[in-house]
Amino acid sequence: MELAWYALLGLFFTGYLVLGGYDYGVGLLLARGTDQAHRRAALNAVGLFFLGNEVWLVAAAGILFGAFPVLEGELLAGSYPAVVAALAGVILVTAGAQLRSRPQATWTRAGWDRVIVVGSLLAALGWGVVLAGLLQGVPLHADGHVAGVTHLFTPFAAATGLAMVALVAAHGATFLTLRLPAAEGDRLRPLARRLVVAAISAVGTASVVGLLSDRVRAAAQRPAIGVLLAIVLVMALLGAWAALRRRRPGVAFAATATALAAPVLLVGATLWPYVLVSTVAPELSLTLADAAASAPTLRLLGWLALPLVPALLGFQAMCWWIFRGRTDGRAPVYW
Repeated sequence: MELAWYALLGLFFTGYLVLGGYDYGVGLLLARGTDQAHRRAALNAVGLFFLGNEVWLVAAAGILFGAFPVLEGELLAGSYPAVVAALAGVILVTAGAQLRSRPQATWTRAGWDRVIVVGSLLAALGWGVVLAGLLQGVPLHADGHVAGVTHLFTPFAAATGLAMVALVAAHGATFLTLRLPAAEGDRLRPLARRLVVAAISAVGTASVVGLLSDRVRAAAQRPAIGVLLAIVLVMALLGAWAALRRRRPGVAFAATATALAAPVLLVGATLWPYVLVSTVAPELSLTLADAAASAPTLRLLGWLALPLVPALLGFQAMCWWIFRGRTDGRAPVYW
């Protein structure tokens, strides 16, 4: 049962990165200095899905708190600067997107656009550092607690955070090539291809730094799987670049979505059977069974999740089906 809940946790956090990732990617692209009409069109493209995408983060947090209370406590204690930065970014993006159009002054709207850019940067960077912190191990001591946060300030964590920023920027660009009117999407294709190349470079740099890191090599329980999934990530980005070149934005978006899903699977599979690997002593590492709640608690949560999970998945599928296709002047706007 613990494995099922762990897989569900990974599914929801992956869904959040993939769906929220293009929100933050579009937010980062507001920094390009385009005029107000183009910025509004970009935000309209994500407006129909914006709040629904964040529900995946709420669901993942609920599973973490309910099914894995030990993991939740130590993960947040050991990664709170990165988690706080990521959540602050989520709040800034949400506030900026919903408040930017209330004032009439152009300079005020531009100020809110900058808030969205900063929030998107913080969210992507923060979640990247959280994943890097897990992959390189944490200072878990004999008392069962993680001591300190200095393990987050390493070259590998910085490289991974920047790689996540590059990934969401490329994902947001491919999303816009798929959602904006065809002429505008074609105009963005060269930028999307450049961002995909930048993402490949950033992921490659993070991978090399990880391979050279003593911490990452010591924490990896299945390094071959980690390397294989990193290759899959890069191959997905190469597929996105090729699809953009052939004017196939749907395939490109699916490819960048795969690339954003890969890091969560990489971390979980590389650390297995542990969820937290101790850098103090290997025998102190936290296994999945130790991190999970009791069996009766998991069964009770299962009865609660049974109707909620299909409802969430069905709602997401319904939104994408109803609002499929490219945007135009008739698209509904919610801010």
